[in-house]
Amino acid sequence: MGKPTGFMEYERVRGPERDERERIQDYGEFHGHLHEEERQEQGGRCMDCGVPFCQSDYGCPVDNLIPEWNELVYRGKWDEAFRRLMKTNNFPEYTGRVCPAPCEHACVLGINEPAVTIKDNEAHIIDRAYDSGLMTPQPPAVRTGKRVAIVGSGPAGLSAADQLNKAGHNVTVFERDDRIGGLLMYGIPNMKLSKELVERRNGLMAAEGVEFRPGVEVGTEVDPEELAKTYDAVLLACGATLPRDLPAAGREKAGVHFAMEFLKANTKHLLGRTSGGGNGTQADFIDAAGKDVIVIGGGDTGADCIGTAIRHGAKSITNFELMPKPPAERNESMPWPTYARVYKMDYSHAETAAKQGDDPRVYSILTKEFLGNGTLEGVRTVNVKWEKNPGERPKPVEIPGTEQDWPADLVLLSMGFLGPEQNVVETMGLDTDQRSNIAAAFEDHRTSREGVFAAGDARRGQSLVVWAIKEGRVAAREIDRYLMGSTVLT
Repeated sequence: MGKPTGFMEYERVRGPERDERERIQDYGEFHGHLHEEERQEQGGRCMDCGVPFCQSDYGCPVDNLIPEWNELVYRGKWDEAFRRLMKTNNFPEYTGRVCPAPCEHACVLGINEPAVTIKDNEAHIIDRAYDSGLMTPQPPAVRTGKRVAIVGSGPAGLSAADQLNKAGHNVTVFERDDRIGGLLMYGIPNMKLSKELVERRNGLMAAEGVEFRPGVEVGTEVDPEELAKTYDAVLLACGATLPRDLPAAGREKAGVHFAMEFLKANTKHLLGRTSGGGNGTQADFIDAAGKDVIVIGGGDTGADCIGTAIRHGAKSITNFELMPKPPAERNESMPWPTYARVYKMDYSHAETAAKQGDDPRVYSILTKEFLGNGTLEGVRTVNVKWEKNPGERPKPVEIPGTEQDWPADLVLLSMGFLGPEQNVVETMGLDTDQRSNIAAAFEDHRTSREGVFAAGDARRGQSLVVWAIKEGRVAAREIDRYLMGSTVLT
């Protein structure tokens, strides 16, 4: 804990955010830090709760030592807090920005008071470590001579690479995109996660000995069978990148795109524009400027589409949610310490409300048809109510007479992902589960083929960055055990 009575003396205070109308004019990060003394007070709110549920199965997937570094923050022992944080989390600079913080939902203080600002404390610790020079390359003293190939450079692949490199193995990371980072680079927009920050961390890993091979697609430029023959172990961390489609009438019309097409092209455009590599235009760039934009599907990806479209200068933005509007507070379906799926305004919802005057989300609505002659002109919807028969899952039922046509020049489909692309999986003859994910047990991570492991979304399905980091760490531990007979990794 921090200060024994801190939770009674200090109110929860988050870091400052830039004004919504100001920040939509650029792609800079919008979260700021408290002054150091204020952050120490926030660390002091961590109470002597007896059983820290923030570290339970309901809390932090990477087993962060949260009460320990909260106390160190309160006492101003920043260097020690940094070392404690890095024991369990390879990339706190990412989770401190983009994690939905299940640890805070499980915080004991959160039963009847606002939870401890765990996520903000984490971000402050790591950002201060960079600023003070603590984050420097730490290459291993001894190399084992073992070679590991990792396919995919998202958070699962990178955390595994970092761990295996620390154990002394020679690690090569293959990434089909032109830059390393996977969804950290191209799936999460700049205003939530600066690409300079991602490049900085990648540079540290390269200096420590990790070999990165961007622009190389395994299954096209590199034969998966060749990897299996030439490396002592292979880890597949290629994500769940097959998007869920919406088979409504008119789906083929120009102007309907998957969310990741939009987000990835936008980041490529920005990186080209800001890095001196030309004017930043790409053939696949999707411009929302001056358009009526509809985002179908919620979640973080839907919110990121909204935030990106408003920065383009969209004429209007509407977000369709099939599910009902969540309750304002916890109810019997989400008791503490479970994750509370309550109504909240994400950053982009607040930005859109500031510009348009209201939350852009419309709930309990089903898309029936895309309208227009060749090019998209609108969307036809119907309202739904949710019904549940005994022993069955709830299902949406259309409400007659609620059909409505909405103007739309651009529709972005943000309805989740179905699993990994199957090229490498089929080429290597790997077993899959019922959802088409690579079959491998958690905390073992061995696939049906000797020497081939799987981790992250490719194994567990679409999930959180923090879970990908956890999976990469555990897979690295088991690969180290496989190569050496025992392991030095945790």
